[in-house]
Amino acid sequence: MSCWQTIQDYGLRAVGIGERLLPKEDFTLCQQFTLIGSGMIWNIYFGVLALLAGFFFATALALGKGSRNIWLRKSSEWFIFLFRGSPLFVQFFFGYFLFLSLKQVFPIFTPFTAAWLGALVVLFLNTSAYTGEIFYGALRSIPKGDVESADAYGFSGWPRFKKIVWPTMLRLAWPAYTNEAIFLFHATALVFFSGFPAWQQRGDALYYANYFADKTFNPFVPYPILAGYFIVLTVVVISVFGLANRRLNRHLPQEARKKLKLKVNVIR
Repeated sequence: MSCWQTIQDYGLRAVGIGERLLPKEDFTLCQQFTLIGSGMIWNIYFGVLALLAGFFFATALALGKGSRNIWLRKSSEWFIFLFRGSPLFVQFFFGYFLFLSLKQVFPIFTPFTAAWLGALVVLFLNTSAYTGEIFYGALRSIPKGDVESADAYGFSGWPRFKKIVWPTMLRLAWPAYTNEAIFLFHATALVFFSGFPAWQQRGDALYYANYFADKTFNPFVPYPILAGYFIVLTVVVISVFGLANRRLNRHLPQEARKKLKLKVNVIR
């Protein structure tokens, strides 16, 4: 079988398109590159959707934590503490069994026991908590002079938040938020090693890398391939967020613009 035929058969297998059965013997390098790359579709799906939804919820959490209303403040504080204080792997485990229990009583929760929705909810809540803390720190770092100037020009309430507070918060938080986005994409590799099962062997990149490592008894081929895919994905994330960072800082002098710096998270 040619490499091109392998790509046609397995390139979209992770989403149910192409060959149903995984290769059982005579594993080629092309098969490993193709199937692990196919699994990356799920990693990108989880990362992009959780990041987009979490961005807006994190903004609400940051505002809630800084609110004078004790109920909003305490609710936000405890939510952030809960999801930042517990390991993501454990959150996947409890999330799956929570949805499984709810499914027995309310059939409407059946889709949540599948990884495509249930794991996405867990990732969304987790990244919202971390990002909410980042945004809250940025809110507290906004120079008082900016707010006072907005008041002097007659801005108040929603207009002041939209035109002054929110853009400044994003500008201050963006470098740290970029690192959170990178870690979120890396964290998607935990989905199918937690409680959420892979239906019909349709897993993410790490799922297929582990499959080849088990079958060939040689982890030094599939895992470096997996690492290479994630390195490429990280470069893409840094590039996209770098463009957004330049957009947020376009009004500043060149020497005052903050450049993004990658900080490696050893453990969550």
